[in-house]
Amino acid sequence: MEKVIEIKGLKKAFGKTQALSDVSFDVTKGEIVGFIGPNGAGKSTTIRILLGLIKADGGDASIFGKDVWDEAVDIHKRVAYVPGDVNLWPNLTGGEVIDLFLSMRGQKVDKQRKEELIRHFEFDPTKKCRSYSKGNRQKVALIAAFAGDADVYIFDEPTAGLDPLQERVFQEQARQAQKRGASVLLSSHILSEVEQLCDTVAIIRQGEIVESGSLDELRHLTRTQIILKTEEDVPALEKQAFAHDVVREKGEIIFQLDSEKMPEFLSYIEPYRVTKLESAPPKLEDLFMRHYESTRGGV
Repeated sequence: MEKVIEIKGLKKAFGKTQALSDVSFDVTKGEIVGFIGPNGAGKSTTIRILLGLIKADGGDASIFGKDVWDEAVDIHKRVAYVPGDVNLWPNLTGGEVIDLFLSMRGQKVDKQRKEELIRHFEFDPTKKCRSYSKGNRQKVALIAAFAGDADVYIFDEPTAGLDPLQERVFQEQARQAQKRGASVLLSSHILSEVEQLCDTVAIIRQGEIVESGSLDELRHLTRTQIILKTEEDVPALEKQAFAHDVVREKGEIIFQLDSEKMPEFLSYIEPYRVTKLESAPPKLEDLFMRHYESTRGGV
C-alpha cells in the first residue's frame, strides 16, 4: 500500500513539557485513520507539525514523500484541513469565505459540488460570518474542504458544534472522498464516529502511540459481553480464566469474555444445553478506556 502520510518517532517539547515523545504511524492511500486521545495527549501538536505550522524537535514526518517542514507550500496544494474551532473574517459572507479558501489552494470552484454541499449541510452562505454560530463556522470550513479536490484531508475535531444530522453528513462526505481515492486523518474524541468511519485507529497517550492498527486487529485486545442461558447450571464459570465480572440474574449469566478465548468458552459450555447465547462485539471505547482508566485525571 502506498503511504501518503508517514510519521516516525516524532518528538516535540514546549519548554519543560514534553508534548510528543514517540509518535509513529502511517496513513495509506484511500485510507481513513482515526487519531484518538483526550485533550493534552498530543493530537493537535502532531497535526500542527504535519501542517508545517511548528517544527518537530526530532523524528520524521512526510506527506506525499515530502518533508512537512521544508516542503509545506507544495504539500498544502493537495491537502484540505479543518480545525475544531474555525475563525473567519467577520465582514465576509460564508459563501465568499468558501470561495476564498478554495482559491488559496489554487483551485477553481466546482459550483455544482459547492451548492450540493451547502444544501446537504443546510447552510446559508449569504450571511456575514460575524453572525454564525460555532456550528455554522465549522460548516464553512467543511464545505470548502469537500468542495475542492484534495488528496489528503486532515480533520481535527471537525464536527464540534454540529448536530447529529450534520455529523452524518460529514461522515458521508468523508466516505465519498475516500471513494475518490483520497486519504483522511481524523482526530476526534467521538469514539462512535471513529468506529463507524475509520479503517484503522492510532491511540495516543501522553505523547506516545500506545496502539495502532485496523479495528479488527485491535478488537482481540478487548472483551466481548456474553449473555448465556442453559438448561443445566454451568458450574465454576467464575473460576475460568476467560470469564470476567460474572453476574447471575434471572436465570441468565452475564459476563465479559476474552475475545480470543471464544472457542475455549464454547467448548466449555457445550455439555450444559445452551438455550440462549448473545454476544455484543467489543467497542472502540473499551479499547480506548483500557489505556486511560489508570490515568484519567492526569493526562
